[in-house]
Amino acid sequence: MNAQLEKQLKAAKMAAREMMTLDTTDKNDALEAISDALLEHQQDILTANAIDLKNAKENGITDAMYDRLTLDEKRISALSASVKSLISLDDPVGEVIREIDRPNGLKIVQVRVPMGVYGIIYEARPNVTVDIAALCLKSGNCCVLKGGKEAIMTNKALMDIMLEAIAGIIPEGVLSLIENNDHEIVNELIHANDYLDVVVPRGGAGLIQFVVKNATVPVIETGAGICHLYVDKDADLSMALEIAKNAKLQRPSVCNAIETILIHKNVYEEFLPPLREAFSKVKIYGDERTCEVIKAEEATERNYATEYDDYIVNIKIVDDVNEAIDHIYKYSTKHSESIITNNQATADLFMNALDSACVYHNASTRFSDGGEFGFGAELGISTQKLHARGPLGLREMCSFKYKIEGNGQIRE
Repeated sequence: MNAQLEKQLKAAKMAAREMMTLDTTDKNDALEAISDALLEHQQDILTANAIDLKNAKENGITDAMYDRLTLDEKRISALSASVKSLISLDDPVGEVIREIDRPNGLKIVQVRVPMGVYGIIYEARPNVTVDIAALCLKSGNCCVLKGGKEAIMTNKALMDIMLEAIAGIIPEGVLSLIENNDHEIVNELIHANDYLDVVVPRGGAGLIQFVVKNATVPVIETGAGICHLYVDKDADLSMALEIAKNAKLQRPSVCNAIETILIHKNVYEEFLPPLREAFSKVKIYGDERTCEVIKAEEATERNYATEYDDYIVNIKIVDDVNEAIDHIYKYSTKHSESIITNNQATADLFMNALDSACVYHNASTRFSDGGEFGFGAELGISTQKLHARGPLGLREMCSFKYKIEGNGQIRE
């Protein structure tokens, strides 16, 4: 194993023992220090980010990825506020989940405890560096972060600022950034069973699947977002249009943006022209009926199975809600789906039948977010079922253990 990586992992493993008993006040003091430091060192962050943006532009990064990489004063302020918002949230560590009194006098208490050491692998989103560090601090966890090479200067600046802010408050080794961009480092990280308790990949489907298929460390699969919007025959079409615009156009590079719009056969001729006008800068792939009404390229199986993270969308006309559900089961990554309808029975069918982590009725999929759910920031959006799914907040970042009190009991 790379010597520097092993040093960081060993430090995190030792720090995890101290974090299990760290006082909530110390965690909150550290969060406040980070929040303040981000604002105080705003110019340092912007200077570092400008270098990354320049390099990214020269390397032909897409507009959507460029947006993910960009930090400005507004985003830094939002990051600072997000960190500070965690202070008011309950500390999950030590929370009693349930208590059991056995007939033999044993008292069993299930309590929430930190997971331990997280290894986080992510791409060109420097805000993730701060979000995850803050969540790990509050939940009593340590983290070793491996960001993408596109954001290396920004990530280094953010980590330096955070480490300086928490020095003397939090044990050394709790937060660390892997600066080595050698691909082999990722391979070593996902096989570091002696040091890591869990690995979380955040990024494109390629990164996520590489980690899922190759890691020996337990993995929480997050992020892959082929999300769907279904416009039912009983939909308020004005509402549907506004939700479609929000779910695709507000920020197409994120995992909770929609990739496919399914439209009931009774309303597509009315709905498609205003949608095409609103989606003037979006490349549209559509089925035969779609292409007869608006200008679009013919959609293929590959289109419906693609997460674009860009100003591209698929459209398919369906005969009823059941066909919409079947399509979603075939192509969804089980992230987020939404139905627009004023028919409650249809909405109930859609929401109960689908197996995705987040299912909406008359709302945008863009709300699949830890902050929007009231969790503070989020570790990611889990699309699996073990051990948690949907936005991963403080409680979801913890495990649990049983404390058993006795007075001399022995098992017969």
